[in-house]
Amino acid sequence: MKIVGVIPARFGSTRFPGKPLVNLKGRPLIQWTVEGAKKSKLLSEVIVATDHEGIKAAAEAVGVKVVMTDSDLPTGSDRIHAAIKDVSCDVVVNIQGDEPLVTGELIDRLAQVFVDDPKMDMATLAHPISAEELQSMNSVKVVTNCRDEALYFSRYPMPYSRLSAQEAGSMDGCLKHIGMYAYSKNFLKQFCEAPPALIEKAESLEQLRALYLGAKIKVIRVKEASIGVDTPEDLARLEKLLSSQGM
Repeated sequence: MKIVGVIPARFGSTRFPGKPLVNLKGRPLIQWTVEGAKKSKLLSEVIVATDHEGIKAAAEAVGVKVVMTDSDLPTGSDRIHAAIKDVSCDVVVNIQGDEPLVTGELIDRLAQVFVDDPKMDMATLAHPISAEELQSMNSVKVVTNCRDEALYFSRYPMPYSRLSAQEAGSMDGCLKHIGMYAYSKNFLKQFCEAPPALIEKAESLEQLRALYLGAKIKVIRVKEASIGVDTPEDLARLEKLLSSQGM
């Protein structure tokens, strides 16, 4: 089985334009992510999918293949699909380009799902949710079945707590979703060729299209998420954290 990791890295972020190239402790952000991905033991190859020559140069400087993609692609999944069309592989791991502290171990937790069950469609990560995250519409929640497969994702608190009228949702049975995915190459093609589902558009969550299509999504539970950079403020907090750790 050949498993490849793809890092979608778009230059034109709405909240943080040029984010993959911002400086973090002397290196572009994208290089941190690449170095973390290269520590995976299960990936045969790491590819950066981008729409910008500067990101291409930064990625190639640390020794990974780069595929140029259209800047108008609607989602990271579409960018990954475009990048691996001509790549011979069985499984693709979507590694977020704005998570500079991602580890090879975390990537391998996702990849191992397909080693154990090659018929799985998708896999993703989640961790225990806090009361604050449960109420935040920016925190995506997931509930699972007894086989740790996703039943539903939502921005709204869930499941509804009937026993407590003061609470919109319950922490029992709910996890905080982490936006890292692995897909079989065949399912990724099916996913990207399908139109957006109504529930996907309502919640603005593309993984709901996968559930609408009947996909099995394995949810791997981890203790905590890696730290993402969505805004300049996130970058400043991360720099402070790294400095406190002597990095």
